[in-house]
Amino acid sequence: MITDRDGESNSPKADNRLPSLLALRCFEAAARQENFTRAAAELHLTHGAVSRAVRGLEDDLGLALFERRSRRVFLTDAGRQLAQAVQQGLEVIREAVSELRAQARQQRQWVLSCEPTLLMRWLIPRWPDFQAWHPELEVLLVAGGGPCTFSDGIDLAIRRDDFTWPATVQAQPLFAEWVGPVCRPDRAPLWFAEAAAPLEVAPRLHTRTRPTAWENWAAASGLRLPEAPELTFEHFYFSLQAAVAGLGVAIGPWALVGDDLASGLLVAPQGFLQDGSHYHLLSAKPIAPGTPPQLLLDWLRSQAPQPPA
Repeated sequence: MITDRDGESNSPKADNRLPSLLALRCFEAAARQENFTRAAAELHLTHGAVSRAVRGLEDDLGLALFERRSRRVFLTDAGRQLAQAVQQGLEVIREAVSELRAQARQQRQWVLSCEPTLLMRWLIPRWPDFQAWHPELEVLLVAGGGPCTFSDGIDLAIRRDDFTWPATVQAQPLFAEWVGPVCRPDRAPLWFAEAAAPLEVAPRLHTRTRPTAWENWAAASGLRLPEAPELTFEHFYFSLQAAVAGLGVAIGPWALVGDDLASGLLVAPQGFLQDGSHYHLLSAKPIAPGTPPQLLLDWLRSQAPQPPA
């Protein structure tokens, strides 16, 4: 007994087989270019490979897709019908792949390089706030200074503009640098007793990473630096810790000493002034709205250190 589901033995069946994806890509490129040679160059294939792929597709369909005249090819009606369908299908695939790649970028780990002392004394203490606002973002913090090539796994970098970066680097301003002399509170009455001639007896603390910090501050404040004892440290962080220990007076950027001033570990008897430098967020490409770098940039700007008037 033969059922309706089985059908008659000689009735045609729908052929839903898909042609080779490579053949469809070769056909689409040839249809768009109307030239097999240009299609081959676009796909990084030989002319013969494209021609064979299209010929195989025509044999599979049982229809001619091109009219071949001398060295030129022209779509047949069947070719135009298939070309439109293939182009629409490839566009849907491209959009889906683009969206998936964007999602992958959103989910991947981002690497942020930051100058070491700024990282230790300013960024890390505030980082829990960023994580609370953006728990979906994974950002790895690494210490680094100076030029950043973005070829070593670094996505973003926070740097002060005390050096020149290439024109290809994208720089987004974050905040200005405010600096002033800082010392331990119990040393201030002795070292800053004479307002007209301060710092004559206070040991000045220097750092090799900012060797002109004192000279820049004196020039910005209009004061002359008198002769005084000096101590030099390898890194900025050490000079600030030496100030906390009472070894002398250091030039303290507000971003790096604001927390110590708030806790009473340091005082700034002469306040702070801008030294003309600024911090920036650097990237290899422009920062697009809504991306993780833009979210980070917005948060960094919201945390911009501003000394009290």
